Amino acid sequence: MFAVIKTGGKQYKVSPGDKIKIEKLKNKEGEDVIFSEVLFVENEKDLIIGTPLIKGAEVKAKVLKQDRSEKVIIFKYKPKKRYKLKKGHRQPFTEVEIIDIKS
Repeated sequence: MFAVIKTGGKQYKVSPGDKIKIEKLKNKEGEDVIFSEVLFVENEKDLIIGTPLIKGAEVKAKVLKQDRSEKVIIFKYKPKKRYKLKKGHRQPFTEVEIIDIKS
């Protein structure tokens, strides 16, 4: 059994027990999250495809941790102009574990 959910402007293929990193949510560690934007569900028997969403379907997950990813270096350079710019960025994320899929 798996589903495709939409959160943070991205789509994720999930199944029960999966741990995924998604865009930062406001929930605290240990809280449950319900994703109601479900695009696709595959059971043992049938496929359910949303147009664009499936009514009544939801995916339940538990927040494992709130963290920031590894640093990404942004470096800009223009030759012969004495222009150099170096910046760093750490994107915040939320790690969740998928508990249940209801269709």
